[in-house]
Amino acid sequence: MSTTSSTPSSTAAPAASPEPVPGSGAAEGAARHTRLIHSEATTEIPVHLLFRDESGPAPLPLRPAVVARRQGTGEQPRVRRPGPAVPRPVPPVDPELTERPARVLPGAAGVAAGALGLAGCAATSWWAGLVPPLVLQSLALPPAPAAGGLGPVAWAAYAAAGTLGLFGFGGLSRGRTGSAWVLGLFGRYRGSVRRTGLMWVNPLLLRRRVDVRLRHWRGEPMPAADGNGVALRVVTLVVWRVRDTARATLAIEDHEAYLRQCVEAALARVPVEPPGGARASADGAGEALTRMVAADAAPVGLEVFAVRPLRVEYAPEVAAAMNRRRIAALEARERADALDSVVDSVEDTVTRLTVRGLVDLDDYERKALVRDLTVAFCAGRGDTGV
Repeated sequence: MSTTSSTPSSTAAPAASPEPVPGSGAAEGAARHTRLIHSEATTEIPVHLLFRDESGPAPLPLRPAVVARRQGTGEQPRVRRPGPAVPRPVPPVDPELTERPARVLPGAAGVAAGALGLAGCAATSWWAGLVPPLVLQSLALPPAPAAGGLGPVAWAAYAAAGTLGLFGFGGLSRGRTGSAWVLGLFGRYRGSVRRTGLMWVNPLLLRRRVDVRLRHWRGEPMPAADGNGVALRVVTLVVWRVRDTARATLAIEDHEAYLRQCVEAALARVPVEPPGGARASADGAGEALTRMVAADAAPVGLEVFAVRPLRVEYAPEVAAAMNRRRIAALEARERADALDSVVDSVEDTVTRLTVRGLVDLDDYERKALVRDLTVAFCAGRGDTGV
């Protein structure tokens, strides 16, 4: 079939009808194209798509070839070594935000200051002549030398004595065992107090009590996954305590919520052994969780001693399927153990019979005896419910 050349913008003419072959008995006149499929349609195709001027194929990006082992040479395939793991950055903390002891005084100093302030107020009242005569007679006090009333000097004496009494009694605090005070003044950290008993602390300081005892936290079920990616729910037990009261109180908003989130993040990275798994795997998961949570909680002044999975169960969406799979695996293991026991019993019986010379069996008789003994032992184990 001849093809007429045209410009790229032109289109090819519709396909010509096949010419009638002389002597073939074709119909007279112009031959028409016979459609084999009634739904067939003819679409015009641009010539520049049929005949391209490009001489070579379009370049394709080359991927790195994988070199496998050649048979019979003993050559091993090349394995790409993974690069060194990039350590995660440690969250920066203000270096000056470190626990340091605060300046406090013994409680006796505050009691003495408060008593001195009360005594000053009483002396000023006596000197101003404000004490009733009956009180003076009962206390055997002499009358005031100058009963001039409340003048500027009396008011100044009252202010000084009252301020001393308020500071003396207002600063008394009682330190408890297992707790500490974090002190601040106008938004600035002024130190921590770990002392116990009665002490005097500046009443202008803001106090925050922090529990520094060894604490056990049992978390709620958290999402996790095993080595195959099956969804789990894990309840963990975290043993921890506050090591740096300044960072635990001032570096973050809530150190208990931060610890809970660290545990949840660690469970998302560490595969946990599903129910009924090996004990060694569970211990390994606990050690990995402890290392990760301790590393995340150390910058904020928390010391984590252990993170142990207490209860591991499948997630509700996969619990039914995984329980069926687990039961099927247990049944298959039980059948395999029973079959091994039957085979060992049959082998022991046949060996004893032949070694002691009780029977002389050929191959056919040996096979029949093995078959009969196997059926008998399997039937006996089924009757006992094993």
